[in-house]
Amino acid sequence: MASPEDQPSITLGTFHSLDRFSNAWYDRGAPCWKEILWRMVSYLWFEGRMPLPSAWRVFWLRVFGARVGDHVVIRAKVTITMPWRLTLGDHVWIGEEVFILSLGEVSIGAHSVISQRAFLCCGSHDYRSTDFKLLQRPIRIGQQAWIAAQAFVGEGVLIGDGTVVTAGSVVTHDIPAGVIVRGNPAVVVKPRPRANS
Repeated sequence: MASPEDQPSITLGTFHSLDRFSNAWYDRGAPCWKEILWRMVSYLWFEGRMPLPSAWRVFWLRVFGARVGDHVVIRAKVTITMPWRLTLGDHVWIGEEVFILSLGEVSIGAHSVISQRAFLCCGSHDYRSTDFKLLQRPIRIGQQAWIAAQAFVGEGVLIGDGTVVTAGSVVTHDIPAGVIVRGNPAVVVKPRPRANS
């Protein structure tokens, strides 16, 4: 492997210049005080390791504007950046250490599972722009879907009803209903079989 001295030099601004970055146009969806208050509450009562009941976490999400259905399970150490942009259907399960970067709207349909350390990321940057422009688009996950452990779902993605995203997969485009996807980038490997009664 070549040393850093052997690498070709680039001129500042050839790819991006972070001094040109501005997200002044971005609407965070809530006043600054609400976001600060959420971060404090989240740190103390939501993201912690203590095995608090899911009802406690659901309570705080609702207080801060999330639309949460009935019988939702939320495990410890879950991070949700902007709960006012979150919609959870009935019987949604969210596993330990899930991270939801809700710069855009995130909706998760009824009976869907987001497993441990999955990352739902509504934001990115335009690597083609010199100002490294912020990109943010919603994520929509249908009903009875399963986002398995350590999977990544990127901004603007729609995942269809009943779809399984296998562990560690990276989803950056829409996925149809009723399939199993795997890999980086995630590709359809087969239809999801119907559950046995």
